[in-house]
Amino acid sequence: MIRQEIRDLISKSAKELQQKGILPSFDFSRIRIERPEVKEKGDFSTSLAMILSKEAKKQPLEIAEFLKSKISDKGFFEKVEAVGPGFLNFFLSPETLQKQVKEILEKKDKYGELETGQNKKVNVEFVSANPTGPLTLGNGRGGFCGDVLTNVLNKAGYKAKKEYYVNDTGEQVRKLGHSVLGDEQAVYKGKYIEDLRKRVKGDKADEVGEKAAQIILEEMIKPSVRKMGIDFDVWFSEKSLYKRNKISKVLDFLKKKGLSYEKDNALWFKSTDFKDDKDRVLIKAGGETTYLASDAAYLKDKAERGFERFIYIWGADHFGYVERVKAMAQALGIKSEPEIIIMQLVRLFEGGQEVRMSKRTGVYVVLDELINEVGVDVARYFFLTRSPGTHLNFDLGLAKQQTEKNPVFYIQYAHARICSILRKSNGLKPSTENLGLLKEKSEQDLIKKLIQLPEIVEDVSSDFQVQRLPQYALELASSFHRFYQECKVVSDDKKLSQARLALVLAAKIVLKNTLSLMGISAPEKM
Repeated sequence: MIRQEIRDLISKSAKELQQKGILPSFDFSRIRIERPEVKEKGDFSTSLAMILSKEAKKQPLEIAEFLKSKISDKGFFEKVEAVGPGFLNFFLSPETLQKQVKEILEKKDKYGELETGQNKKVNVEFVSANPTGPLTLGNGRGGFCGDVLTNVLNKAGYKAKKEYYVNDTGEQVRKLGHSVLGDEQAVYKGKYIEDLRKRVKGDKADEVGEKAAQIILEEMIKPSVRKMGIDFDVWFSEKSLYKRNKISKVLDFLKKKGLSYEKDNALWFKSTDFKDDKDRVLIKAGGETTYLASDAAYLKDKAERGFERFIYIWGADHFGYVERVKAMAQALGIKSEPEIIIMQLVRLFEGGQEVRMSKRTGVYVVLDELINEVGVDVARYFFLTRSPGTHLNFDLGLAKQQTEKNPVFYIQYAHARICSILRKSNGLKPSTENLGLLKEKSEQDLIKKLIQLPEIVEDVSSDFQVQRLPQYALELASSFHRFYQECKVVSDDKKLSQARLALVLAAKIVLKNTLSLMGISAPEKM
């Protein structure tokens, strides 16, 4: 990865200056290398000199000049600038860019892979909707985010697994049972409840609820998940925690550690010992265990299965649950703090008006109906375009369009165009022998955009901001379309044609790899 190579060059030069006593000690893994928004400021830039100057008692620009003088580039850079107030700007050499094209062609579908994760086992739990009804838009947003994030983590060198936690027992399932029975404690409504009422027999809410939940899981939720293009590694049953006495064991563990106490005929967890704002109930006065008790057993089970990181993707209504789960992890002696992504709300709009499509519930939009309306590729892309922490307005009208105004169509058309160029190349084959002929600005810009994929993988695996991927795919498609408009790929110049075909093939590889991370198809014809 180019960015890492620059980081290593800076680190090497800085350490030499440290040995001479010119610079203070510094953790060089913290070096931030950024892409300037203004191209005149280079391909990459760092403000490291401004950070170091605080302790070195020298002016930032002076530090930048020191670093510049010591950077050994060996033709890696066309030039390096030290500019005020203390920036180092790096301009990649044409030779460096040419080598990157060769690397892309050599690595193919493995291009973008990193070793950052060092095979660390990561559990990514997402969707995990109660089996009490069909999946909604909110479930879809968390589902696509979790699926893509896991793909990226694996690309970054982690061993990440996708997991769905099935709440197939307890209060919500009992409410489902009352709803199917149609008694005064009914909560859920809709055609699916009426259908279940005809199929599920019994008079006890718990039993009826569990039977109905199993039907919903197998006949509604799992088919929806398949339609979303998600393949979970594990479907974990909450009920299994009770069957294996996992919950009683974790409660005994907390008691022995002095981390729980009895009050008002209930069992409480001392979560305030771990920075939670109040203690939390584990067993209610009536003897029923709470969600926190089963979540504690579930978290311990994940750790016992060898996972070293725990990522949860929850809806906005679970925000208040974050601190208690983190507190429980500390209490259980789990070294890695749970990493929790809160997904904000989704609303569906068409023509400026909010849309309610559901025929089955009459209350919320069923995810299946949206996918049927726009297709899974479009649904995935649109759900991924905003940061998880911001609200998302889904433009149904735009999503239905099959024109260049629709970003999914625009990106997929770029891939199809690339495939067409490679098919119709008059018998010429891509060749890397004369990549030095790629001197046009649009050619150079396309290569610079191609080599950004490993950076995207590194950044998303670090901060979980999956919206970088659809934005990058759009920028890459735009860069390719611009190159195609300005440069004739196949011409009378055989060597130039072969070099450009190599660049086109590299673009195909990177675009397909990007779409693959998002779970979006890369059509060869449109």
